[in-house]
Amino acid sequence: MGKLFLAGLCSLFLCSCNSQDDAPEPESIGEWPHAGGSHFSEKYAPLDQINAENFDELEIAWRWQSIDVNLPRNLAYATGDYRAAPLLIGGVMYTNTNHGQVVALDPGTGRLLWSFDPESYALGRPVFSPAQTRGIEYWTNGDIERIFIATLGKQLVSIDAKNGRPDSNFGENGFVDLRDNFGKLEFEIDNITHGAPPIAVGSSVIIGSKIFDYTLFNRSPPGHVRAYDVYTGDFKWRFNTIPQNGEPYTETWENDSWQDAGNTNVWTFMSADDDEGIVYLPTSTPTNDYWGGKRLGENLFAESIVALDADNGERLWHFQTVHHGLWDYDVASAPNLVDIVVDGKPIKAIAQVSKTGFTYVFDRITGEPVWPIEERPVPPSDVPGERAHPTQPFPTKPPPFERQGMTEDDLIDFTPEIHTAAKEIASKLVLGPIFTPPIVKGAQGKEATVFLPGAGGGANFPGANVDPETGILYVPSHTRPYAMSLVEPNDPDSDWPYVISVQRNIGPMGLPLTKPPYRRITAIDLNTGEHVWQTPFGKGPSNHPLLEHLELPDLGSVFTDVSAEGGILVTKGLVISHLPQKDEVHEDAEGSVLVAYDKFTGEKVGEILVDRRLHGPVMSYLHNGRQYIAVAGGRFDTAEMISFVLPN
Repeated sequence: MGKLFLAGLCSLFLCSCNSQDDAPEPESIGEWPHAGGSHFSEKYAPLDQINAENFDELEIAWRWQSIDVNLPRNLAYATGDYRAAPLLIGGVMYTNTNHGQVVALDPGTGRLLWSFDPESYALGRPVFSPAQTRGIEYWTNGDIERIFIATLGKQLVSIDAKNGRPDSNFGENGFVDLRDNFGKLEFEIDNITHGAPPIAVGSSVIIGSKIFDYTLFNRSPPGHVRAYDVYTGDFKWRFNTIPQNGEPYTETWENDSWQDAGNTNVWTFMSADDDEGIVYLPTSTPTNDYWGGKRLGENLFAESIVALDADNGERLWHFQTVHHGLWDYDVASAPNLVDIVVDGKPIKAIAQVSKTGFTYVFDRITGEPVWPIEERPVPPSDVPGERAHPTQPFPTKPPPFERQGMTEDDLIDFTPEIHTAAKEIASKLVLGPIFTPPIVKGAQGKEATVFLPGAGGGANFPGANVDPETGILYVPSHTRPYAMSLVEPNDPDSDWPYVISVQRNIGPMGLPLTKPPYRRITAIDLNTGEHVWQTPFGKGPSNHPLLEHLELPDLGSVFTDVSAEGGILVTKGLVISHLPQKDEVHEDAEGSVLVAYDKFTGEKVGEILVDRRLHGPVMSYLHNGRQYIAVAGGRFDTAEMISFVLPN
């Protein structure tokens, strides 16, 4: 593994090792029992052996090749980037493969302890390709320990964490068929699958879904959320994310469109307050994402945060972040739970970052906003059959962590030549504030509407992290406009008069359309609602032939699939993540750069080159007194888990 050594590393007494290094730390401090570190989704490790002074010294401790690369070709299906979120409990690492196999590893060596294969690939190829399984869930009552996984083959599986065997008391010999208890069987149930893990709260294991969103037909199932008994696998409850007959809020789906609407699902991670017995659901956009003429109205509970009683599924409170969504602004990540103090008042809070670039902060028990959220007028739609909602919610605090909406003042302007080319591109597009709706291509003489943030966010699947000791939220995000327009479908049998046409990479001469930064990390103090710092994340196009003479600082990565990458890890003193070498070193370079920032200032303090492209969330754990950092990387037959450690 090659290394990059940066000059002038800061000596940070707040995060460097000191005399306390000699004191043994309790092993439980260094555990990572859930995909988000805890059910609060903090993604925080209270460890400081790895710090600003020694980060550049990290080396690979071990590599574990995913066992699904050994599946026979006639059984395996195409899998994508390996993004599994490993767990660390009781001195054992647990993780999964993209094909849904579950393994236990020695966290010091990567040695395989046991493996379990649910053989979900034998049930047919998933509708999403390439396929991914992002994580597993751990649960214990103090006597028994279970690993739960929801497979791409629509199985909910309970596995004994001690030996890797299915729990014979759960469902049918450890398996529950997730094609059942879904409610609306007239929809095409085959187009639902599972990539994110379930969450186990009390005696309930709760499962969302990933739904194939037809672009031509209105046949997607609704994304109802279900819960099963952790001991028996018996069905407990279903929460209808699209209200059904006789339930509240069906009136928000005009013309009884609740009967036919699909999606509105929880495809990402969930969070929970175990002491209160509450699970928090982040929901997605309904079908179709960009034209809502067949689902006029506010469309509850789409693009919302919904708090449920985990035992019975009763809705406790909800908040809709986008009314009648037309921008694919899913609530795409698990909310962060943290205890804060605002104006002297202690608050059990929940903070939800969003593709919109907003952070929505509530009392997680009552659902009351910590700071006012105002309904403000937004532009109307002139698309036939469409009616955009006249207002959208705007938090008054914290300030947005991303650029929102676009005017000519936002166009890239490093040189007059570049700026002129950017203005020429922009002249063909509709520019406007956030929530400017898409147009039909060619309307008003324009090609498309600029969405900023684009449909990828803002903040996407990786979500945010929070330091529970300070109440500071850390948000990785990216500034990438999408040019979106509605076009007539090329299939005369389509259920829709319009489907979407997307231009993701718009800009002059191979450069982005907007001014930098193009990717950033923002630290937000949730006790005050104010930004602490914001820093560009990644080098970006500073070495572009038209820019290299300007000797620019970091501009933020413009990597095109950034919304799918792994997010960040927060420790006692660092913010740690990874970037693709092709953006940071050379366009033909393979692998990644593991990079660290000072948690208190946002200054970059270290980086190392890794010969494998990293994709998964970064986690850290303590094993035999040593701090490790682990992250999944590779794809197809290169998929592997990699663990890093300081020299012994």
